[in-house]
Amino acid sequence: MKNQKGFSLIELLIVVVIIGIIAAIAIPNLLAARRSANEGSSISSLRTLHGAQMTYGATAGAGEYAGDLANSNVGLGQLRDAGLVDAQLGSGLKSGYQFVGGRIANAPAAPAQFWFSAIPQTASGITQTGTRRFGISTNGVIVFDSTAAQLATHFADAVAMTPSATVQVLGN
Repeated sequence: MKNQKGFSLIELLIVVVIIGIIAAIAIPNLLAARRSANEGSSISSLRTLHGAQMTYGATAGAGEYAGDLANSNVGLGQLRDAGLVDAQLGSGLKSGYQFVGGRIANAPAAPAQFWFSAIPQTASGITQTGTRRFGISTNGVIVFDSTAAQLATHFADAVAMTPSATVQVLGN
């Protein structure tokens, strides 16, 4: 008999099948971990934006919050230019989430208000960047909405973030 070295075709196929099974188990978990990390980053970013707006209102804004009332990315550029948020968050896109906000100017009947909203850049499919949208307003309470129909839309204002059947307070 010849002394043959190496692996047979059957042995190689068995190894490939085993690697395929391991990949089929690991890849969905990896994608879920990425979505979870994106959501955690967006929550942290909302807290950063809230603190930056409060700082801006108390210092440079003299009681008013950053932003132009006609701008959908209210305050992000001003907060970035003031050095209160980093350039990436100031652009409105970070960790698979898009951030927008709004504000209401100070009036005799009501103080100034602001809100920020974060939605996943990709709300469905294998490349989904998150499964919930998040929001924060002047009161500092972070809320979320996991309703699939709402994932692609921003919260319109602070009133839209009032806890209801779909919008829930995030347990800080």
